Amino acid sequence: MQDIVREAMERDEEERDATTEAPDGDEFGNPRIVIVGCGGAGNNTVNRLYNIGVDGADTVAINTDKQHLKMIEADTKILVGKSLTQGLGAGGDPSMGERATEMAQGTIKEVLGEADLVFVTAGMGGGTGTGAAPVVSKIAKEQGAIVVGMVSTPFNVERARTVKAEEGLEKLRNEADSIIVLDNNRLLDYVPNLPIGKAFSVMDQIIAETVKGISETITQPSLINLDYADMSTIMDQGGVAVMLVGQTQDKNKTQEVVNDAMNHPLLDVDYRGASGGLVHITGGPDLTLKEAEGIANNITERLEARANVIWGARIRDEYKGKVRVMAIMTGVQSAQVLGPSTQKQADRSRQSLESSEFDASDNVELAQNGSGANTGSTATGGSWQSDGGREQREQQNGLDVIR
Repeated sequence: MQDIVREAMERDEEERDATTEAPDGDEFGNPRIVIVGCGGAGNNTVNRLYNIGVDGADTVAINTDKQHLKMIEADTKILVGKSLTQGLGAGGDPSMGERATEMAQGTIKEVLGEADLVFVTAGMGGGTGTGAAPVVSKIAKEQGAIVVGMVSTPFNVERARTVKAEEGLEKLRNEADSIIVLDNNRLLDYVPNLPIGKAFSVMDQIIAETVKGISETITQPSLINLDYADMSTIMDQGGVAVMLVGQTQDKNKTQEVVNDAMNHPLLDVDYRGASGGLVHITGGPDLTLKEAEGIANNITERLEARANVIWGARIRDEYKGKVRVMAIMTGVQSAQVLGPSTQKQADRSRQSLESSEFDASDNVELAQNGSGANTGSTATGGSWQSDGGREQREQQNGLDVIR
């Protein structure tokens, strides 16, 4: 028996070396992944992803703010709604962001192409991100892609934005297969003393690493493989999803990496009762099968017996002595997708707004007046139909595409 084990280990080393050296020029069977950032926060995430690199994924930035878009690096950048906003942003009005994006749907369809998996990332509560994310998700879904929303919610002090965020999340839930929500308020507990710019960079980095982790889970080969079909099984119609990430160098890898994941700084939703789980483990050559199975078991023990759980494992030399786990729990039975503290603030803000005569269109008019443009009924009504992004009307009024 020992001879069999020894021969198997020797052959495994040979096969790993051969796999590393062999070039793979065949793209057949590789899923196409597109990451779309909508609005300011979404653009920042895409910019970070473009710079750190995501194997096998294209990045797209969509915005109504031309100046912000100029600062972003992405494979494709689209300025939408020029006739509505003069390139100055949506003025905090989600309906403006929605209309601007609908006008550009012909070009967005072309950019997405035959994508298999589309991530839509945005900050909820603003104008462009809140309005554009559901539109982009709908377009991607209609073209046959699995759509995963990855969004952040506003601080409690941003009272009106919490109401807009809740409404935007509900629209996004109706269009995307699964959505992962991260609450900015958790930053106050996690990095309370960081300068505000760096604190937001932490959120950008967490979202970027999450998207990168999910993407490379299915684009890079694994010892126990997870592929696009597995991802589709878990994420398709997955509803609200929770993301867990943990890493440890502790000798007791099986438990400590799970403890680290359970203490995720931005986790604010209980995932007990989730309908599905996707678990991927990365470890060094010293990771044993028993340890990997133990990690997968420990992190999914809260799920019911009927939950569909798929797990995989990858070996990397640079992970010697340490282990990393990434898990997505879908179908979370939560009455709301906002975190408890944010939900309470949204309820209070809604009551306050309902008792006043607040009109979000005031913000839009200020932006338009500042630009010196008189758009008339263009900004407040009308039926916006896509012309495919090729006719003069959409080229003039809808978008710029920078490739």
